[in-house]
Amino acid sequence: MATYEPAPVPNLADKTKPQGTDLTPKQKEALDKVLAHFSDPDYKLPQVDAENSTLSDEEKFWLSYECMLRYLRATKWAGAEQAIKRLEDTLRWRRQFGLYDKIKAEYIEPEAVTGKMITYGFDVDGKPALYLVPSRQNTTENQRQIEFTFWILERVIDSMGPGIESLNLMINFADRARNPSLSTSRTVLNILQTHYPEHLGRAIIINVPFLINAFFKLITPFVDPVTRVKMRFNPQVVQEGIFAPNAVWKEFGGDVDFVYEHEKYWPALNKMCTERKQRHMERWRQLGGTVGLKEWDTRREVTSNGQAVEPKVEVPLDDELETEINGESEKVTAIEEITEVSVGIAA
Repeated sequence: MATYEPAPVPNLADKTKPQGTDLTPKQKEALDKVLAHFSDPDYKLPQVDAENSTLSDEEKFWLSYECMLRYLRATKWAGAEQAIKRLEDTLRWRRQFGLYDKIKAEYIEPEAVTGKMITYGFDVDGKPALYLVPSRQNTTENQRQIEFTFWILERVIDSMGPGIESLNLMINFADRARNPSLSTSRTVLNILQTHYPEHLGRAIIINVPFLINAFFKLITPFVDPVTRVKMRFNPQVVQEGIFAPNAVWKEFGGDVDFVYEHEKYWPALNKMCTERKQRHMERWRQLGGTVGLKEWDTRREVTSNGQAVEPKVEVPLDDELETEINGESEKVTAIEEITEVSVGIAA
């Protein structure tokens, strides 16, 4: 039977754990300094107009405990000052790019009508999957294509459960694909590595034609070595224990017959992500509404008696599957660079 809507977020009880429980004393000291910096009651975002220097609720919500950890890891724990600088750079970029006001569903929808970028399902660890289908490119290169890339990435992040901070990038080069220009691709790549650190789990790429393979070789020098290891070409995702069969598209070896019909998928995606984000922000406010609150707490769903749990849904997870890649458990640490081709479908 064909599937037309996003898959429900899985119940992650007993499958994930909080981040930051194994910090060294030096790492804890750096984290405390970052938290103290942004927790100052008189804090003002530098290099912006004075009247706009106070952080909004959405910005405080984004500036979570785990977010601070991601930036500290991305700077290789070089010190609180470097992490603070990068966090403030991202806070300014998110405003300037328009994530909070300009880039809304109705504005970005023309880029979505063919289903060239689709978030659907979760791997055995509960990490969401973002499918890229280059053959469905429907617009010429423009700023809105780039904006769509990050709109959909924000929706993927909205769907992440407690203890989850990385995604699976699923790229299918079957049929004829239109490649982005090197300039546009590098723009997207720079945004990803600068403002979305630690979010790439793996990039799974299938049906790579000769010319695309040559393009991958061309852009490899721009890709961080850590990220290169995460790129998997034509893997057997079910046999290797990355996805359960009922959680991944047939094209990638699973059982899911996903058909993109915009009138069905688009409203369902927006409803799911909007409601989920609203619940998490409400939970954040209940916990104090400050910077540094934990995604582990805000992303957990809350029952009528106040107990925080994930909703019990049919989950595409298999307890018997092991997430082992090439004989070693994959340690997810960064989105630092995704290849230009990987993100170029919408760019």
